[in-house]
Amino acid sequence: MANTHHRAAPVHVHPDEVSVLTALTALADPVRLELVRELASSPDWSRACGSFDVPVGKAALSHHFGVLRGAGIVEQRDEGPRRVNRLRREEFEARFPGLLALVLRPD
Repeated sequence: MANTHHRAAPVHVHPDEVSVLTALTALADPVRLELVRELASSPDWSRACGSFDVPVGKAALSHHFGVLRGAGIVEQRDEGPRRVNRLRREEFEARFPGLLALVLRPD
């Protein structure tokens, strides 16, 4: 029998619709910052949700990705059973020039 499980496509917010406070709040969380840092050093669409080295379970990880999508930082798409991710670097940079570079700088 075919697998009939379909999850809803991820909802995205464009960075132009995001306040600076929303962006900063999304990036202030250590787990989300790690997700963004790992995405920044990976080619677009090369990282599935389960491939990140963060100390949270699946539900918490989904929540963190939802916050990042809601802040216009991450875009996701489904490829078969995998949900893959892209850092919206250009769009986010256009909206908040220099912000991503600042948070991605090594401490």
